[in-house]
Amino acid sequence: MSKETFQLQDKVVAITGASSGFGYHFAQVLAQEGAKVVVGARRKDKLEECVKEIEQAGGNAKACELDVLEKESVSNFLEAAIETYGACDVLINNAGVEAGAKTYQTTEEEDWNYVIDTNLKSAWLASKIYTDLIIKKEFSSGNIIMISSITDSRTIKGQFSYAVSKGGLTRMTEVMALEAARFNIRVNALAPGYFLTDLSRLLLESPMSEEFKKGIPMRRYGEFPELDGPLLLLASDASRYMTGSVVVVDGGHICSSL
Repeated sequence: MSKETFQLQDKVVAITGASSGFGYHFAQVLAQEGAKVVVGARRKDKLEECVKEIEQAGGNAKACELDVLEKESVSNFLEAAIETYGACDVLINNAGVEAGAKTYQTTEEEDWNYVIDTNLKSAWLASKIYTDLIIKKEFSSGNIIMISSITDSRTIKGQFSYAVSKGGLTRMTEVMALEAARFNIRVNALAPGYFLTDLSRLLLESPMSEEFKKGIPMRRYGEFPELDGPLLLLASDASRYMTGSVVVVDGGHICSSL
């Protein structure tokens, strides 16, 4: 397989939750590889910053205000990608939140709804709308990437609703891969371990951080560029025979006994 297989020249990629963290970084990386990127989130000012950086680097991007909890907003977001660039080759379901360090006992109903709806329901809704558009527009193929987490199978106390949502997202990836193959749509997931983001900051910058790090065989947290290779694999034709896969990037954490 040649390195050209990993290129994304002129592919159109739509990313939810792109105003910060992984989504913001993914947009930059994909644009550098030639993709036309459509970034969506509620914070339009942050999206504009992302687009400005991409354009200054010679890339092509569009910002769309997006509320992943609203069906009409999701539809408008994906349709804008197609109207602007003529296609939507890849959808990255990246939007995610947490409700703080809460157990199942301390989680309130509003916490549960907020996390499950944002992390899990929105991924299903966007994927459903995306699939409908692929069929309606008679596009030859599609590609959905879920941003899951190793908390889908390995977690600690106080991550209740977040871990449940990511477990559901990984299972959703597998079931959707089975059902979407008939439309020539691939569905895979990227499952990062612990990286410093707004969501993980409370834990990774806490007094228990150094002790927690000992449970990672590589004895450190991940750095954003270490996700670039797996991201480009899933977004490009290099993964054309992959669907239902969960690509874990965690420094060995998921296989550690600590």
